[in-house]
Amino acid sequence: MNLRTLGITVTYVMFAGSAAFAQTPAMSEGQSQYQTACAMCHGNSGLGDGVLAPLMNVNVPDLTTISAKNDGEFPWLDMFHIVDGRTGVRGHGGPMPVWGEMFSPEADGSFGPYGAEVITRGRVAVLVDYLESIQE
Repeated sequence: MNLRTLGITVTYVMFAGSAAFAQTPAMSEGQSQYQTACAMCHGNSGLGDGVLAPLMNVNVPDLTTISAKNDGEFPWLDMFHIVDGRTGVRGHGGPMPVWGEMFSPEADGSFGPYGAEVITRGRVAVLVDYLESIQE
């Protein structure tokens, strides 16, 4: 089982039924993560038109054209690193939040010594899967 599959599986298992991740039946976990973490800047549909976009000092990118800008291929691992932000690859040169650090404290250690990291990576993975699903 690869890291992506493991992270997604653990995230679904650990948060199934959790009030913090309540969602409508039509909303995937990744879409829920997106609405919570990204929509304020990138917009509800990922076009870069979120309510905070006009306040940014950088252009907020359209997330629906990532594949188109990469010869039709979605760069899943690169996007994972950009969203996570803890590996040295910083989105937009730095102003994008480091979601790996922001998601991690929410996993309070009750899942073992590595639980917080597994949960954090799982949340980033389902978010990146959602980004892949909204490509034009």
